[in-house]
Amino acid sequence: MAEELKPEEKQEEKKDIKQILSTVFKVILGLVFLGLGVWAIIAWWRDLLLVVKGCIGLFLLLAGVITLAIARE
Repeated sequence: MAEELKPEEKQEEKKDIKQILSTVFKVILGLVFLGLGVWAIIAWWRDLLLVVKGCIGLFLLLAGVITLAIARE
């Protein structure tokens, strides 16, 4: 004979299915964002290098300020 699920068990099963679908959606969305990120890096490689080169001075300045702040203590 087929067993019928109690109302509480049906709700738990629905919650489990919703959680699985939510996780699958997040994984697919994450993979799409990764793909777009790789494409953007490849498409705009020269511009990315220009931005990185432009940030080197600011990074060194910030590193110096943090080093001096640590040394002051």
